[in-house]
Amino acid sequence: MATILLIDDEVLVRQSLGHTLTDGGHTVVFAGDGAEGLRQMHAVNPDLVITDIVMPDQEGLETIMELRKISATLPIIAISGGGRGGSLDFLTAASALGATTVLRKPFGGTALLEAVEACLNARAT
Repeated sequence: MATILLIDDEVLVRQSLGHTLTDGGHTVVFAGDGAEGLRQMHAVNPDLVITDIVMPDQEGLETIMELRKISATLPIIAISGGGRGGSLDFLTAASALGATTVLRKPFGGTALLEAVEACLNARAT
């Protein structure tokens, strides 16, 4: 299937989403923030990136902008619970900056796998 770079600062979220993705047949590479994610991007050249938005150090919006400089066609799924205020403005901004699709936390495994497949299929056509 695909190699997916998963960027999220919460260990439990990385583990949970990682299990879902590997159960779906994908290979998952993990990063704890955007800076680490960009290093992994260059090391593994993933087929798709999933990034949280609200993270310490380098957050997701900056990461999406940097990813778009590297590849205009790389599928990017932005995920967020909206931070402390619960605002969905982060996801709107992520779309404007080039995220292929967005998912609001919490979401189920089926929704994640459907979003991944839709992104991968759109890139293939």
